[in-house]
Amino acid sequence: MIKLTTDIIKSYAPCYCPTKYIPKDWSGSLVDILKMEEVSKLDRLWVARHAMDDKGNRLFAVWCAREALKLIPNPDPRSVEACNVSERFANGEATKEELKIARADADAAYAVYAYAAAYATAVYAAAYATAAAYAAATAYAADAAEAAAEAAAYGAATTYAAVTARNKARQEQITRLIVYLTEES
Repeated sequence: MIKLTTDIIKSYAPCYCPTKYIPKDWSGSLVDILKMEEVSKLDRLWVARHAMDDKGNRLFAVWCAREALKLIPNPDPRSVEACNVSERFANGEATKEELKIARADADAAYAVYAYAAAYATAVYAAAYATAAAYAAATAYAADAAEAAAEAAAYGAATTYAAVTARNKARQEQITRLIVYLTEES
């Protein structure tokens, strides 16, 4: 289990003072941080991104990307493959070269959807889902989590629904991380 202190969290250079939420002498696990409802969901996910190792970050990013890809019909196969390769890489079953190719392909898929999104708001969900897949291929868990939350938001029909979808996606991400970290220990 990942152990943290207030000083360790400060060493990650957050844009806020952690003592706003936790005592100066606090220590606990990453799961403890993830369960702190007084800390914003985004900040809890940010701490997790810094506290986890490359494998944990990559596997979480893959999970986020797959959740985002579920939100769009017929996701781009390059995005799906980027998730597959990234997961295999995290488990020592793919090479850096395979990962590099998958990342480039996911980036190309993102470029297609991002260009189309400039002309149709509905395409934003697909753009963010492909961005989440790209982030998964680069092990940027926080980016994948945020892109997945945005995909959920843009897939919603109204502003209220978008905010609700984004918050729900972030809560699901936190719940998934708690399960992952609990199973890991």
